[in-house]
Amino acid sequence: MPKLLIGLGLAVLILTVYTLVDCALFERSRVRGLPRWVWIMVIVLVPLIGPLLWLFVGRGRGGSPVGRSFRTVAPDDDPDFLKSLNVDKDARERIRRLEEDLADLDKPDTTDKPNKTTEPGEGEQPGRRDG
Repeated sequence: MPKLLIGLGLAVLILTVYTLVDCALFERSRVRGLPRWVWIMVIVLVPLIGPLLWLFVGRGRGGSPVGRSFRTVAPDDDPDFLKSLNVDKDARERIRRLEEDLADLDKPDTTDKPNKTTEPGEGEQPGRRDG
């Protein structure tokens, strides 16, 4: 019987320490019911019931924070979406400029070289010439 009481006492102590640390580090906006300092006092002063109350009542749910409503945001109200549009626009402008530069490189440059073509019969004869 004493071993059982020591084991239960140890389990309550571990549960109390766990809930104290959890309560102290838990996000303030998700604590329900009472202020955090009151929860800490309840956990310490009421040995078994305090930690259980914290776990089942005071600790907010992990998936949906209390007090915040999840709503859909229109694209024109979403700043992240609007920033991504500017990034896409800048990338498209950069690609357009690079394509223009490549097109300019592909065009023959007629300003530096005269457009003189020599036909066979004007000047030299085509073919091999041994002299």
